[in-house]
Amino acid sequence: MKVSLKRRPFLGGIGAATLAAGTTPAAAQAALTLRMSTPATPTDQRSVALAEVFGPAVKDFATYQPHYNSTLFKQGTELEAIARGNLEMSITSAQELATIFPQWSIFTAGYLLRDADHQKKVFASPIMDELKKPVEDRLGVKLLSVMYLGRRQLNLRTDKEIRRPADLAGTKLRMPNTEAWLFLGTALGANPLPLAFTEIYTALQTGAVDGQDNPLPTNRDSKFYEVTKQIVLTSHLVDQNYVAFSKRVWDRLTPAQRDIVQKASDDASELGRQRQLKLESELEAFFKERGLKVYAPDVDAFRAQVQKAYLESRFAKDWPAGMVDKINAIR
Repeated sequence: MKVSLKRRPFLGGIGAATLAAGTTPAAAQAALTLRMSTPATPTDQRSVALAEVFGPAVKDFATYQPHYNSTLFKQGTELEAIARGNLEMSITSAQELATIFPQWSIFTAGYLLRDADHQKKVFASPIMDELKKPVEDRLGVKLLSVMYLGRRQLNLRTDKEIRRPADLAGTKLRMPNTEAWLFLGTALGANPLPLAFTEIYTALQTGAVDGQDNPLPTNRDSKFYEVTKQIVLTSHLVDQNYVAFSKRVWDRLTPAQRDIVQKASDDASELGRQRQLKLESELEAFFKERGLKVYAPDVDAFRAQVQKAYLESRFAKDWPAGMVDKINAIR
């Protein structure tokens, strides 16, 4: 039977099937391979932090085996692979989760989270339980930690100066292929085009797209500055990923091993967070030295347009009652 994560009837039975397939903690004593599938590059801060911290932390009972650049599973199919029992770990996003659990679209909204610290506190707050629990119970995916990806900025191959959303009219802006991502591109004022991360560089080089949005460290790491001319500091999304872990595997672990896995994930995420923040503070100069224009637009104009678009959208109808106010109240 073919399973599609975008078809919500699939969720009813997957949780029970996943839990039933779990083995006893005693089985965790056997050698375990934790395969990580990610579209990120080996030098991405998320990749580096997990390799440096997570892998060594679990080495006494598991082998951490990362697969980069979507070489093991295609981007967007990792959650399905975990649910089927074909994968142990991935780095997922709110945008991907929202294709299955619409309430997660709250974290796809522009200008919601304030900064990296706010992001971390929100994820650790009890208010997240009603979002995390269905992912674990119905999908068989345990979200271990939040990873700070950075503030997303516009990165364009065109010369036109962007000051307000209207200036983006007609701009072909690459976005990942989910409804939530495409909506964000539209809310910013651009013409969003779905494209896999691994295809961005060539698309910018050939003009298939006019630009893309990613945090500055990602732009540096993937060398997008080689085929673009400017970076517009809209800071429209404090972007986050999550370390996704198989519930099936989690149930095989002893309590002590679970503690090690959780701490390893948290520590790796924190290391990546601090390195990412440091990079962000340094990279404006890096891009300017390579000939790119780097400047801030009228952020208030972008914020007003984006927030209005979300509040008037169908996405807001799926958000848990009072959740926006609860998120805003976390300091």
